Amino acid sequence: MDNRIETSAEFAESAAMPRRHEVHADGSRGDCDAPLPEGMTRKPLKQKSPAEWAYERLILYIRNFEAQLDNEHEVAMGFAGGDSGVLRIEGLGFFDPDIVTFYGRDATGGRTQLVQHVSQLSVMLRALPKPVETAEPARIGFRLAADLDGA
Repeated sequence: MDNRIETSAEFAESAAMPRRHEVHADGSRGDCDAPLPEGMTRKPLKQKSPAEWAYERLILYIRNFEAQLDNEHEVAMGFAGGDSGVLRIEGLGFFDPDIVTFYGRDATGGRTQLVQHVSQLSVMLRALPKPVETAEPARIGFRLAADLDGA
């Protein structure tokens, strides 16, 4: 139990900061203790739309998933509740207040865009072999996280 007493300002600040919590079967906590990108903490949670907040958290999940991949695989996502198949992620965006957009390619290489309401958001990140013709795997999660920080 934490017996620490917070000032009003500390309480207000901690209430405005996003929290993460994970526990895995091997006892690890994922990257919960890693600092959030600065871009995620500039604006208080209450000032973010559901779309912006979903977008930022998806970026973290994608980046962390990619960090575990070898050079022969890239991140893709499958979508629950439909026969949409799998999309190799090439871009991610949001449209306030409640739309998240995924850009990429399907299994045949065709350009794909999924526009989804945040209340319907349910994705599964998957590792797919990178296309043979590319030397390096594309790492969209790291580009998205850099964009959050304005880099």
